[in-house]
Amino acid sequence: MSKQKLIVILGPTASGKTDLSLKLAKRFNGEIISADSRQIYKGMDIGTGKITKKEMKGIPHYLLDIASPKRKFSVAQYQKLALEVIDKILKKKRIPFLVGGSPFYIYSVVEGWIFPKLKPDWGLRKKLEKKSSQELFDILKKKDPRRAKKIEKKNKRRLIRAIEVVKKLGKVPLLKKNTQFKYLLIGIKKSKEELEDLIRKRLLKRFRQGMVKEIEKLKKGGLSWKRLEDFGLEYRWISRYLEGKINYQEMVEKLQRDTERFAKRQIIWFKKDKRIKWVKNHQEAEELIINFLN
Repeated sequence: MSKQKLIVILGPTASGKTDLSLKLAKRFNGEIISADSRQIYKGMDIGTGKITKKEMKGIPHYLLDIASPKRKFSVAQYQKLALEVIDKILKKKRIPFLVGGSPFYIYSVVEGWIFPKLKPDWGLRKKLEKKSSQELFDILKKKDPRRAKKIEKKNKRRLIRAIEVVKKLGKVPLLKKNTQFKYLLIGIKKSKEELEDLIRKRLLKRFRQGMVKEIEKLKKGGLSWKRLEDFGLEYRWISRYLEGKINYQEMVEKLQRDTERFAKRQIIWFKKDKRIKWVKNHQEAEELIINFLN
């Protein structure tokens, strides 16, 4: 039996994944599954650049607003839901488009990762939570150097999970894969200057839309400053501004600088994958899809 087809649109933050995916989904009778590790959360709209109902132009979108920001949400949970949605889209004889910039979400679906079945050790997690990402990385490096080479050094959540798995199994097992799809990975290519400009414009737009008020509302809704900082750059720097730790100008400058650095890290990450076909516009993407679907 031949594998079902899945199209992935990926790329760094602010590169235009939403616009491109809308054009392509419309052209190829597709439906869109978000692969964004923050857009899954309710109430986090402006800060994550979540598409609005109006902007969807009638194209169905999935896996937005599916979790409470008060609770942790794992890659394994995401994978399960994404596979169910893809199956639903394929049964309608439509094309699933997986769209986003969160590599773990994307690859868990594309490569069919099989996760080790381990119950969370909340006591250990609480203890590790108090450590800095550098301290956590040093612990992992000592216990499992092979895993330490491949992990994001600043991602506390993944570092904690890796240490937990190492403690239970002796080392982090090699990830088993079970690919269900024939897939096409399309990456959006932008120059450094273009990307910096797009990040700046997007940042200003989000401030105009009320990103600071949105984060104030999340705080009033019961999220701690610490939890808000876990959600990434916008939430980290705006929280520090709201706490009075930095002024408005500092917040804007640091947010621009760190978002540019984050985009650079995303590009480095994706560039390692030689399966990705990089495009500059929707015409190039359309050609790739026509060949892939035929």
